[in-house]
Amino acid sequence: MKQFVVIGCGSFGTSVAVTLYNLGYDVLAIDKNEEKVQEISDKVTYAVQADAIDENTLKSLGLRNFDVAVVTIGSDLQASIMATLITKELGIKFVIAKAQNALHAKVLEKTGADKVVFPERDMGSRVARSLVSSNILDHIEFAPDYSIVEFTALDEWVNKTLQQLKLPSKYGINVIAIRHGKEINITPYADDKINKEDVLIVIGHNEDLKTLEK
Repeated sequence: MKQFVVIGCGSFGTSVAVTLYNLGYDVLAIDKNEEKVQEISDKVTYAVQADAIDENTLKSLGLRNFDVAVVTIGSDLQASIMATLITKELGIKFVIAKAQNALHAKVLEKTGADKVVFPERDMGSRVARSLVSSNILDHIEFAPDYSIVEFTALDEWVNKTLQQLKLPSKYGINVIAIRHGKEINITPYADDKINKEDVLIVIGHNEDLKTLEK
């Protein structure tokens, strides 16, 4: 079974880590913010407070034994680039890195990232271009066997909160963002309610996402 390490426990990183853990994978979450580590500690296999640009610390955590690294550090571009470089040098075969802009993406690619994603930019633009009437509006291949999908909320989900719906346990998916009209909520909470014609952006295993298409 593949082992994943997620570096950076912001909104996007947490969604990725929790989704993978709920799908049954071993997930190590790393963040230098103690509060964020505590928040995610009971939702993943392991959670560690550490500086992602400290190569010795990452070595001591056994990162070379992991199959996939997801670097989701947000505003600190230097830390994002260094974490990508270090994870590749430690021998992790597949490294996905979150980019803030095109220049950041180019640097990440040259540093060794196997895949670069723009979650906030892509979600905003793709949700805005919801031109298809079917349930599944669009999807982005995030990693082998995993995708980020946007789709219209099912009728039976309307007027229910995310906590009530329990989508991670029922469908194996995690909600990254919700669009209501022109407004986009990129930090959905458990008590956020789903409204009619809301567009949900979720991450999950392709097999689980297929159930939504039906």
